[in-house]
Amino acid sequence: MTDLMRAGIIGAGGYTGAELVRLIGAHPKLELRWVAGHESAGRRLSEVLPGTLGVQGVGSLTLERYSAERAAELASALDVVFCCLPHGKSAAVVASLYQAGLTVVDLSADFRTQSQAAYEAWYGPHPAPELLPEAVYGLPERYRRELAGARLIAAPGCYPTSAILPLAPLFAAGLVDVSAPVVIDAKSGVSGAGRSPSASTHYPEAAEGLRAYKVAGAHRHTGEIEQQLERAAGAPVSVLFTPHLVPMSRGILSSSYVKLTSGASLADCREAARAAYPEGGLVTLLEESLPDTLWVRGTARAHISYQRDERTGLLLALCAIDNLTRGASGQALQALNVAFGWDEALGLPVLGQFP
Repeated sequence: MTDLMRAGIIGAGGYTGAELVRLIGAHPKLELRWVAGHESAGRRLSEVLPGTLGVQGVGSLTLERYSAERAAELASALDVVFCCLPHGKSAAVVASLYQAGLTVVDLSADFRTQSQAAYEAWYGPHPAPELLPEAVYGLPERYRRELAGARLIAAPGCYPTSAILPLAPLFAAGLVDVSAPVVIDAKSGVSGAGRSPSASTHYPEAAEGLRAYKVAGAHRHTGEIEQQLERAAGAPVSVLFTPHLVPMSRGILSSSYVKLTSGASLADCREAARAAYPEGGLVTLLEESLPDTLWVRGTARAHISYQRDERTGLLLALCAIDNLTRGASGQALQALNVAFGWDEALGLPVLGQFP
């Protein structure tokens, strides 16, 4: 007999799915029982993810093509399903699984927004708007109470995670002047673009270049960041978000610039972060050094730091995460841990890969 929770992954052949395969394999309370894919359907997992070769019970799994007709059958065979599909394609799948009684962790953007109007402003028509009120935003440091017992978890985006973690405590403490825009400059490794190749992620074009993309409010994560900062501040917030693609496989470094309220100090910002992220958690406040993506590579940790430019009076909030582990799959598992009442860091890697 075993008390392991039975897990499945839809989209197991992509980068976030592959990371979940790795992390679930090390989780003491989860067992991977089922995997699904689209282009990879019918193939063994070891063919799609050669790192699973020789791993008993994992590499031999065959990827299936999911259909809603299978939801009831899966509900009797599994306890939780992680859905790693693109936005717009995920919601209907998630709805079928959730309505069958499964706990679902969705890694797309389909359930991250609070309202249908907010979603459609950035993504278009929502396939399952009736479930939006059921979803809990899966950022445990902000929504630990709401996540307890949750059956539909919306895992945050990687870019929003890197911005919200350092900024939300400042907005919640009333330290930021919300009349001024928040400027966020973020740089991500190429794995953030997914496994399917494109011209901009082709090695010869990505390996030696550094480029901004979807600028001036065009990136859809802008709405997600604004929503979460507005919830923290209790007031409207305006964000200018500029993402960049950098020639590395993993990692995000976000540099955010805000205007503080009159009388607010750098010490106040650091104290707000200490209160939000006590020692021993997965978010670490750095005071003597600046975040580096290398230090958190392969981990569920986030490193944050604050500096104030005395000449302009602006505060700089920095954050480094691994976009796949903390920014996607690891954070999805962290949120599930909280939902099931386990230690939030259970089964998660906390020591960085070095070099």
